[in-house]
Amino acid sequence: MSPFEQLVTAVPDFPRPGVLFRDVSPLLADAEGFARCIDALAEPWQGHGVQAVCGIESRGFIFGAALALKLGAGFVPIRKAGKLPPPVLGTDYQLEYGSDRLEVGSKALCAGERTLIIDDVLATGGTLAAARELVAQLGGELIGAAVVIELAALHGRDRWLGGTPLHALLRY
Repeated sequence: MSPFEQLVTAVPDFPRPGVLFRDVSPLLADAEGFARCIDALAEPWQGHGVQAVCGIESRGFIFGAALALKLGAGFVPIRKAGKLPPPVLGTDYQLEYGSDRLEVGSKALCAGERTLIIDDVLATGGTLAAARELVAQLGGELIGAAVVIELAALHGRDRWLGGTPLHALLRY
């Protein structure tokens, strides 16, 4: 068992019946565990010249800001539609039932800026794919993505095409 697994709580039937929710709140509440988590998330990217870390709303902000600090990079929030002041760039993506939209400030990255995307959970891969599209729209050089938890049975990694590295700290 990973030292982080004991700090992630399984919550059955949340947010709806049949779903097993992986709650990272205990990990965030444990100062030593959170610090070790950020160290482990940063390790694969050390020496790769990361210039920006894009964190996906909302828990991606928590992990992303700490990861950016650890890597000596800037932090770029990727938000749900209507949460950032204009001008913004956006992209729509599909959910299990319907669609949603992510946005980023239109000048959040410089062309060619070496960029890493971070989120708390990789499930179906739609959110991560949308974030990848936003980095491309901004002209950033995507060097990879990191997630705290990958729900492997949902095959989200299959949507992460093109050979860009994807690092998951925990896989369920």
